[in-house]
Amino acid sequence: MFKRSYELMEQTLKVYIYSEGKRPIFHTPILKGIYASEGWFMKLLKSNRQFVTKNAKRAHLFYLPFSSRMLEETLYVSDSHDRKPLVKCLTDYLSMIIQRHRFWNRTAGADHFLVACHDWAPSETKQLMGNCIRALCNADVKEGFQFGKDASLPETYVKSPKNPLREIGGKSLSRRQNLAFFARNMHGYLRPILLRHWENKDPAIKIFGPIAKAAYINHMKSSKFCICAKGYEVNSPRVVEAIFYECVPVIISDNFVPPFFETLDWESFSVFIPEKNIPELKTILTSIPDKRYREMQRRVKIVQQHFLWHPKPVRFDVFHMILHSVWHNRVFGIATTR
Repeated sequence: MFKRSYELMEQTLKVYIYSEGKRPIFHTPILKGIYASEGWFMKLLKSNRQFVTKNAKRAHLFYLPFSSRMLEETLYVSDSHDRKPLVKCLTDYLSMIIQRHRFWNRTAGADHFLVACHDWAPSETKQLMGNCIRALCNADVKEGFQFGKDASLPETYVKSPKNPLREIGGKSLSRRQNLAFFARNMHGYLRPILLRHWENKDPAIKIFGPIAKAAYINHMKSSKFCICAKGYEVNSPRVVEAIFYECVPVIISDNFVPPFFETLDWESFSVFIPEKNIPELKTILTSIPDKRYREMQRRVKIVQQHFLWHPKPVRFDVFHMILHSVWHNRVFGIATTR
């Protein structure tokens, strides 16, 4: 079903990109860091000849080309806790689009979409652009993420824009000595709980706070399971990093909707553990038979292609998968309203 839907997208889909909007909030892709997904998608779509059309009458979808990261960097006053200027900017922009074009009002924005990776994007767009298809890194059902309409955007941490695939891969199964690994800053309430239960408690489970980047990567490449614990929000770049380094993801984040859930069978290559079950972490992981684990790790390698950024898009890569999620939800939305 996915293959047929994907091929239909390749043959059919046309996207119109609005030219309105001042830089740096609009039309300025960010290609480095944890918010890079929105920037890479913008960059690759704007240069795409297959899907993009300059004739809006031919378009099936309309892209709102703003960067949620640049919106925050440009307009948010540090420590003010005031996001009203950010919402006003988007409100003014949308009002201009509606005045200059007639396409929004045809469907009340249902054929429009945005791609945003900043944690604040769900709340900033919930009312104003709530009828759009929202591709969000912070795909939290408690924050208004809607199944069948919104798309879960992979949060990919890009270290080198010139070589986004640097250091890809991991060690062979025989050289993965750690049962599980986690390290990073103690954002949110969940990670301190993880440390309290498991830091220095078991030699097979490597749980740390912040560590050096080289050590972090080496541990991911040397572990069977990589813990992807939520921070302030449900999303974490560790989900994609685990896949990047061929480590089976262990997602501890209630209410998180994983990327491409409408296509990928996540339970075949990852483990979901309820937040309340952190004390049983080792019991849960060691209860997975070795044959089952090997199959999951093999599937991690298979799905890896769907999470990779390429300077020039490749079929079934993350650029195409994001576009397919939007396309799929639009087609699904039309079908269910008939």
